[in-house]
Amino acid sequence: MGTMAKSKTLQPLDQFPADARKAIRGVLTDIDDTLTTDGRLTAEAYSAMQALQRANFLVIPITGRPAGWCDHIARMWPVDAVVGENGAFYFHYDRTACRMTRRFDQSAEERAENRTRLAAIRDQILSAVPGAAVASDQPYRETDLAIDFCEDVPALPIDAVDRIVSVFEAAGATAKISSIHVNGWFGNFDKLTMARRLMAEIFDTDLDRDQAQFVFTGDAPNDAPMFGFFDHAVGVANVMDFRERLAAEPAFITGARGGAGFAELATALLEQPRNCHHRQ
Repeated sequence: MGTMAKSKTLQPLDQFPADARKAIRGVLTDIDDTLTTDGRLTAEAYSAMQALQRANFLVIPITGRPAGWCDHIARMWPVDAVVGENGAFYFHYDRTACRMTRRFDQSAEERAENRTRLAAIRDQILSAVPGAAVASDQPYRETDLAIDFCEDVPALPIDAVDRIVSVFEAAGATAKISSIHVNGWFGNFDKLTMARRLMAEIFDTDLDRDQAQFVFTGDAPNDAPMFGFFDHAVGVANVMDFRERLAAEPAFITGARGGAGFAELATALLEQPRNCHHRQ
């Protein structure tokens, strides 16, 4: 497991400087326990996404959820694109042309081969960690194996979660802990690498150059690459549940948990007069 980074001092959201908020043109956000509250997308959080988009912010979920869900999200939610399966792909739906762009890190042949390899790991995990289960959204995944440790099963102790990670890593897979699942995959992608690719290919934006114009918000260890990269990363209050297990911390933290915390961030951005930005 990673150790907590010390490069940032976690500050309350009201310390997010006004000048920095004026320059923000997009919000990248985790979904589970960041947009959702107790497993549900609240009207408050959905309305916050819609208000941001109507105010001309880019809104882009960056999630561990599966391809099948992300197709729906890209089409149906007030978002501009979505990165799914912890960086395995991005989907962008052009509403004018009624056309979906699906860009995967790996070829269809690679994904099929890796699913076979992950099936063997699945059996090892279920044998080694009583109480763990294959996540209910697994049938809709293209690239990874999601092991449920608290979404639809009684919550497992943290040492059991660590054992799940160990089985993945012993087989040479990458493993990341979200607030509900351990996701494992073969490949070098993560949320940040695919976010960079999405921004370059769809929005003509060099994220390394322009990261100060974006906020990322999340809550769990699999968000650490994003927390470490973005100057204006924001954790919803429940990020404190994982604080000792974060490889990098966000700069700011909301007062509220889950979707209410996301809405708090949206309000902080919307109430600040902005520099002129337009979605591309």
